[in-house]
Amino acid sequence: MKRHWKFIVVLIAGVISLFFEFGIHASTLFTTPLLKLQMNPQAIIIDILGIWISVLLLMEIFEDWKSGRYGVDILAVIAIVSTILINNYWAEWMILVMSTGGETLEDYATGQASKELRSLLNNTPRIANKLVNGQITEVKVNELHIGDIVLIKPGQQVPVDGEIIKGTSSFDQSSLTGESVPVTKKPGDNLMSGSVNGDVAVQMKVTKEAKDSEYQSIVALVKSSQAQPAKFVKMADRYAVPFTIISLIIGGVAWAVSGDATRFAEVMVVASPCPLLIAAPVALVSGMSSMSAHHIIVKSGPTLEKLARAKTFAFDKTGTLTENQLVVDQVVPAEESVSKDELQGLAASVEQQSSHVIAGSLVKATNKDLIKPVTDLKETTAQGVEGNVDGKHVKVGKLKFVAPDHEKIDVNSTAVFVSIDNQFAGYITLMDEMRPETPDTIAKLKRQGAQDIMMLTGDHKAVAERVGNKAGITDIRADLLPSEKIKAIKGVPKNLRPVVMTGDGVNDAPSLTAADVGIAMGAKGATAASESADAVIMVNDLSKINDAVAISKHTMKVANVDVLTAIGVVILIELIAFTGVIPAFWGAILQEVVDMITISLGLLAKTTPSKKQFGLEE
Repeated sequence: MKRHWKFIVVLIAGVISLFFEFGIHASTLFTTPLLKLQMNPQAIIIDILGIWISVLLLMEIFEDWKSGRYGVDILAVIAIVSTILINNYWAEWMILVMSTGGETLEDYATGQASKELRSLLNNTPRIANKLVNGQITEVKVNELHIGDIVLIKPGQQVPVDGEIIKGTSSFDQSSLTGESVPVTKKPGDNLMSGSVNGDVAVQMKVTKEAKDSEYQSIVALVKSSQAQPAKFVKMADRYAVPFTIISLIIGGVAWAVSGDATRFAEVMVVASPCPLLIAAPVALVSGMSSMSAHHIIVKSGPTLEKLARAKTFAFDKTGTLTENQLVVDQVVPAEESVSKDELQGLAASVEQQSSHVIAGSLVKATNKDLIKPVTDLKETTAQGVEGNVDGKHVKVGKLKFVAPDHEKIDVNSTAVFVSIDNQFAGYITLMDEMRPETPDTIAKLKRQGAQDIMMLTGDHKAVAERVGNKAGITDIRADLLPSEKIKAIKGVPKNLRPVVMTGDGVNDAPSLTAADVGIAMGAKGATAASESADAVIMVNDLSKINDAVAISKHTMKVANVDVLTAIGVVILIELIAFTGVIPAFWGAILQEVVDMITISLGLLAKTTPSKKQFGLEE
């Protein structure tokens, strides 16, 4: 039975019992000779419910014990049994309401977060354009077989792995490999499922079925990581052992001193773990609501607990630390006779009609006054483009295309080479532009308590180091496959955990799952990443990581103060109950007062975190 149904059943039982108690004033049905308890309909209903809930809790307790965990549920069972033994069914019902209500509140918050994510999780290719006798037929991706011919239109994702048989286009593989630069693919080249086609339609022959394709292999890694989740102790459970021991000692001593078992039950009613059961969910729901207001969707409450304690933060590079958009980095003329502006202007003039991503980035970065009309334009597939500009014959593209006899030039980034009238004139480098907020985000994380910050990327080492150095990251690991990212995360020592991983691509999905907390940059709707993550940033702003950490720290501070305050008040009431001056019913009423205080304090999690928690000051 889902946990919210238990809560509904408890409420219905309460309404029925109220009807028997005050509606028809039901009399005693029978008296048990053993315990000499007067049993009426309302007591029978609530006691049966209490026994049923206790059995379910005991089953959960047993499973926790097998996993080496100990929670507060044992106190709830003791409190329920105690109220049954002293025939205080209304106190018993209140305990049942708080116990099942806390679970329901937590599930509600989780469900709301999942609901807001569904719009992001519909980008996986499900339909393919299959070519049959020259006609396009839409089929489900899982119905494609090896040898089928598929048309991939501009902007579409590659549905399964295959080989190009017609057409040449650039493909964005950044979400799979981490490479920031689109890769040109021509007939004979392999395509990976999940990569995105550029501006030219191509035909592809299927080489692997959907279940065996690259995208599905990454999903399999995600499932494997999910099957081995990291163990994490919830906040309420950390207080369970000392609270249980103290309560049992007070109750036991009260019984021993008075010689009356009822005194033990009265203490146990007051010792109900309701503050522990309700404090964390209320604070976490408030914190998750605050997260949502900051455009961060958190899927579950424990994520806030882990984020608040996080010591290591790992980032993917492409699309996470960077914009995943190329900008001109350097313009390097080969001779003084050509200025930087002239070299860039001539190159952009020739490239202005090209559909290639690099060409578009170069033209966008060039002053419009430098771009001139071009004539006799000719494009050589996967090599470059040439044309006449102001009476000069200009070639732009790969080095072998523009200057076949020129010695090799080592460039640690994406570059286009230029020749003028068949003479090598220089080259222009482009780089993936860093997000403007990245350096400040990293600096704030350090002030927020991050002890280690890593970059985990599939891109080349030189490119990764350039971005990492500008961002303020020293632990840089490049040329990584998805499985190697998982290995890096799992290799973080215990004293540097919890680990938070942030990424946006399909190739990040397994590492997001392997981390203690996975955060997806979900503004662009990376399906596998969003599904695998514990939290999703809904806007294209990396600094939301700082907001997430600040809100988490603030929420857990409120929750801890809330729990400790409630425990302190409960223990004080237990000591009063020790003397026998608080009957079980009034003990239950006092327990509800404590619960109201707990809920009120928990709502403070919606208030604004401090500047220190936001990383604005040391």
